[in-house]
Amino acid sequence: MVDMPDTPVTDTALPERLARAIALAGPIPVAQYMAAANTQYYATRDPLGAAGDFTTAPEISQMFGELVGLWCADLWDRAGRPEVAWVELGPGRGTLAADAARAMAKAGLEPPVHFVETSPALRAAQAERVPAATWHDAVDTLPADRPLIVVANEFFDALPIRQLVKREQWHERLVAAQDLLFLPIAGKPLPDVVIPEPFRDAPAGSILETSPAAVTIIRGLAKRIAAQGGALIAIDYGYEGPALGDTLQAVRGHAFANPFEAPGEHDLTAHVDFTTLAAAAQAEGAVAWGPVTQRDLLGALGIDSRTSALAKASPARAESLAADRRRLMDDMGTLFKALAITAPNWPTPAAFTGFGA
Repeated sequence: MVDMPDTPVTDTALPERLARAIALAGPIPVAQYMAAANTQYYATRDPLGAAGDFTTAPEISQMFGELVGLWCADLWDRAGRPEVAWVELGPGRGTLAADAARAMAKAGLEPPVHFVETSPALRAAQAERVPAATWHDAVDTLPADRPLIVVANEFFDALPIRQLVKREQWHERLVAAQDLLFLPIAGKPLPDVVIPEPFRDAPAGSILETSPAAVTIIRGLAKRIAAQGGALIAIDYGYEGPALGDTLQAVRGHAFANPFEAPGEHDLTAHVDFTTLAAAAQAEGAVAWGPVTQRDLLGALGIDSRTSALAKASPARAESLAADRRRLMDDMGTLFKALAITAPNWPTPAAFTGFGA
């Protein structure tokens, strides 16, 4: 277990530091602004739950983590039960990992757990739920001697995005500052070669988003998986691209906020381009599957049966269990999607039959 500070260190001067940097060197790319804001945000708080800013699927119901764990165990079983490492990227409070571990153990899979997490506040919460975990600051230090089974739930949406905006030409979207007021502006024009051909003549005001950080991480993991064996499942809200649109958003207190106000005080996210992630994984020799909707994923994994079994065991919880199922399947079911990546010699993952990318 890693040693955690008793209380997180809070840097309340991020807006001032950003404004000063912009005053000295000029406006900064949206990606740089988002990276600085989210680094501060996640380092200084536990943002989850009713008292936080947002709630993720594992915090809604134990069924989510259990079904993800069964997905992993089923794939591991059909791959021949190799010695694997279980990895979670951005594991929140460790709730998904704890629920998944319980389900995997019933299937005979009890792998070492590795968390990729940089937030001291969240590492402390994770250590309470999964005390035997090993923590990593980046994917580079994950085990290289065995297959990896990687889970990324609402991870890629928080990675920095680059935004391009169309005026007469396409421009990099930058963030300027007036005192502590931050606002997006158009930077220097970009050559057409950096814009996908279908979008070069897009109407003025169009925005195109890319996430070089997400592509770098998925390529690194896909290269590992192709060489070592294993699989990855990424569950997030997103789309099958390429597509135009401004998806940068901020959430605070379970309500939307202005992403250019009070950087570091709310969660900044953007929708995930699953098509780009799939192509990046395939470029490294892995096999990509999907995306499928969260509704189809959980339905194929047996959420209805699990809901019924839990309700039968605890009749007093039947109504709340049904409500949790509705949130996962109806409220989040089509907005959230899942992408799977496997080693070339690994079997087709459950729920992705017929959805090879």
